[in-house]
Amino acid sequence: MICRLALAAAAALLSGSLASAQTLDVRAGRLIDPQAARVLTDQRIYIMDGRIVSVAPWKAADGPAAVDWSGYTVLPGLIDLHTHIADGATESNDPADPLKKTEAATILKAVPAAMTMLRAGFTTVRDVGVYRGLTDVALRDVINAGDVQGPRMFVAGGYITTPGGGGEIDALAHDIPIPEAFRMGEVHNAADARDRARYFLDHGADFIKLIATGAVLAIGSEPGALELSPEEMKAACDEAKLRGSYCIAHAHGAEGIKAAIRAGARTIEHASYLDAEGIALAKKYGVWLDMDIYNGDWIEEVGTKQGWPAEYLRKNRETTNVQRRGFAAAVKAGAKLTFGTDAAVYPYGLGGRQFAYMVRYGMTPMQAIQAATTEAARALDKEGQLGSLVPGAYGDLIAVRGDPLTDIRLLEKVDGVVKAGKLIH
Repeated sequence: MICRLALAAAAALLSGSLASAQTLDVRAGRLIDPQAARVLTDQRIYIMDGRIVSVAPWKAADGPAAVDWSGYTVLPGLIDLHTHIADGATESNDPADPLKKTEAATILKAVPAAMTMLRAGFTTVRDVGVYRGLTDVALRDVINAGDVQGPRMFVAGGYITTPGGGGEIDALAHDIPIPEAFRMGEVHNAADARDRARYFLDHGADFIKLIATGAVLAIGSEPGALELSPEEMKAACDEAKLRGSYCIAHAHGAEGIKAAIRAGARTIEHASYLDAEGIALAKKYGVWLDMDIYNGDWIEEVGTKQGWPAEYLRKNRETTNVQRRGFAAAVKAGAKLTFGTDAAVYPYGLGGRQFAYMVRYGMTPMQAIQAATTEAARALDKEGQLGSLVPGAYGDLIAVRGDPLTDIRLLEKVDGVVKAGKLIH
């Protein structure tokens, strides 16, 4: 209840109504259609009740468009499949910092974070876990209600994790109890994993997040080490499937990646120590790899300057370059890759920087754009609804000056955003 009250208070600070306009037509000078991998010129996109009705050549006889982006390149709204918006960013280098913030303070920090993500062009995100359980559900719901401005969110509710694992805050003395709100997904066996998956789905989660291996940004947790057992992961994934949902798996280590794929995970997050067998398994089972290959540089530069824990920096150095080599190998092998950045590790709004890294490590600019649009939509089981320009898709658009197919870094600064037929800026 408290997080809903906090969000309502934050919404009162926003000016104007966030309700979508009934209709909106947009003139696009150049239009990148990632689904068809083509570029169109001088198009009119007509949106009604938040959905695309038609995309056709612009005709002067039809009158001026409400939004004139004739001098811009227009794309579908971007999708980041690995964010942590609902936890709110922290400027502290204290691993226990989330325990020192009230629920209201945490969720109030998430409100501007959501706005920043949307204005950066990410009209849809998958928020992949919070330390304080279910705050992400509340944020998603008030955004959907139009009370807070932010991206369309799909949320996990919390983490399925072992006691003291990568999904828990393990930065206090062993005899200091951690509040239950921070331990909603703690499991000891397969029965617990099934129960916790059911709990999160019953309380509004869209999918289940497994912490299969240790983490980089967690004390006492090694990225290469398997934390959840294969049986625990399978139990959670089976329960999710029974409920029409799915699991994703935080998995840095090679064996953890493969165990999570065999257990039924739909996407593998990070995949730092991905090997040839892991790539082959991902291809065999149709699993997406969601690899955050940008933020290692941010952690090294800023974390070193700000005195982040030495354990964090050591593990980041061990995983950054090997992860990028794995990404390049996966691209070359034709594995399915999506766009996920771990937003919150770096400041919100900078996620567009990852596009240049994806191109540097083997993708074409069109493939990188597809990873953040059509391919991400497929991973969400929202093909034709998100990341697309087909009739019936959400009217989500972004605009940039110049051609991102020749300079992918243009996506680092988005000039215009429309979400569900509403002009954001």
